[in-house]
Amino acid sequence: MPLRKHRCRFKSYERCFKASEAVDCLHELLGSNQNFGPEVTRNQTVKLLKKFLKNHVIEDIKGRWGKEDFQDDGHLYRFPPSSPLKSYPKKPSCGKEVIKFPDWNEPKAGTSQEYIPVKSVMMNSEMWYKRHSIAIGEVPACKLVFRRELTQRNIEEVWKSMTLSRLQKVLGLDSLDEVLDTKLVNSKHIVQNAYNVNKQGIVTLEDKSSEYFRNFYLTFLYWPSCSDLKQPTYSGFERDVFKTIVDYFGQTKEPLLTFHFFDVFVSVLGLLQKHSKAIEALQISCLLLPPENRKRLQLLVRMMARISFNKDFPPLSESVRTRTLMVQAFSRCILCSKDEMDLDELLAAKLVSFLMDNYQEILSVPSALKSSIEEHVVHLQRVQIKYAGADTDVTFPPPSFCHQISTDEFEYQRATGSQEPLAALLEEIAMNKEISVKDKKKKLKQFQKSYPEVYRVRFPTPETEAVLFPEKNKQKPPILMWALKKPFQPFHRTRSFRM
Repeated sequence: MPLRKHRCRFKSYERCFKASEAVDCLHELLGSNQNFGPEVTRNQTVKLLKKFLKNHVIEDIKGRWGKEDFQDDGHLYRFPPSSPLKSYPKKPSCGKEVIKFPDWNEPKAGTSQEYIPVKSVMMNSEMWYKRHSIAIGEVPACKLVFRRELTQRNIEEVWKSMTLSRLQKVLGLDSLDEVLDTKLVNSKHIVQNAYNVNKQGIVTLEDKSSEYFRNFYLTFLYWPSCSDLKQPTYSGFERDVFKTIVDYFGQTKEPLLTFHFFDVFVSVLGLLQKHSKAIEALQISCLLLPPENRKRLQLLVRMMARISFNKDFPPLSESVRTRTLMVQAFSRCILCSKDEMDLDELLAAKLVSFLMDNYQEILSVPSALKSSIEEHVVHLQRVQIKYAGADTDVTFPPPSFCHQISTDEFEYQRATGSQEPLAALLEEIAMNKEISVKDKKKKLKQFQKSYPEVYRVRFPTPETEAVLFPEKNKQKPPILMWALKKPFQPFHRTRSFRM
């Protein structure tokens, strides 16, 4: 900025400049700078100078600053005598000896600062620029990137991409292709399940077809304090309602977790020993369901858990415990495969039991995932600074949930990835001491018929299988002499005839 002598109201002022001169100089400087370019207007330059005046980068000839009243006119301004840089805040002393760096402004030993004459330092533009360059360093070339407004479809695709990416990471898979066809995942379902919920976290639907089941659901949910629902209370009423609910879900053509997501939920069975990971995996997997399926699953599992843990609820069967009855009655309508193999009942029973014990966490929207996706959406809508040489935004890399692999690698991942939960299930059957020998042999035979490869790995020889069923030593009864048919007869020599 060129500084020279100016006159104002019969007075002269040294080393100052007009406001219009500052606008001309700064506008030319910004236009030639690679970080701004010729797109900068004169009005934008005036706004920048207003910020300079407010923050005491410049001041008027009377030393006034702090307001944004700078105009593109003939008023006179100057640079302040001291640097506008703020000093670093001092840390409180913590009692330890701290290395003290020399302060070049401190007086030498033996001299008193009271008798040293203080001389104000007049800084020109060159000195001020040097001090600022040392403080802030060189700024690399950059430009502002204005993002276009995201549509609802864009937001839904972000939800789908980041949700599947998190699911793949939790399951520990190299690709979701071995358990899920990602093209069939509906992004609208994920967003609706995350936001269209009531205070209890249950999905809200415009279709009221599930209200028929909801009346029975409320009856069992608040038992025995359900007098306000005006339901009959005759003997055996609970069993009739339970049978009606079983028939209602038995008429569905597809399980609540759908055939399409069967392999995903089977993969989660291998994580049940890692409780927190299993919870998160089921949270995300249930978020992919159609909203009507998710709502029915929420109501059904919540009712099953409340009935099982309600000590005042009358027994629904004389021979089977209430919890066992719940699992047996609803496992198949919650999870089963399209092929309907016998082993599906074991897999479904194991998963449903875990759902009943942790339904409040599993059937709620994962808060950590929701927060990260919302932050990413806000970030995509925000104006960003892109530096030269940076092709992508390094702060938030674009989410990706799959990458292309070879056919051999896919076959290997499919074989190993799906066998882990099945191997865990086989081990649980083999080591379960609560079931009878007859039931254990029956289940092992079903497993061997459905998954012979997994069974062969665990029991390679008949001897390894026989270890599970040790034979009892049967003592033979002693031979009784009286049991012989004929008494002992001596040997009689016979006469031989020679030919």
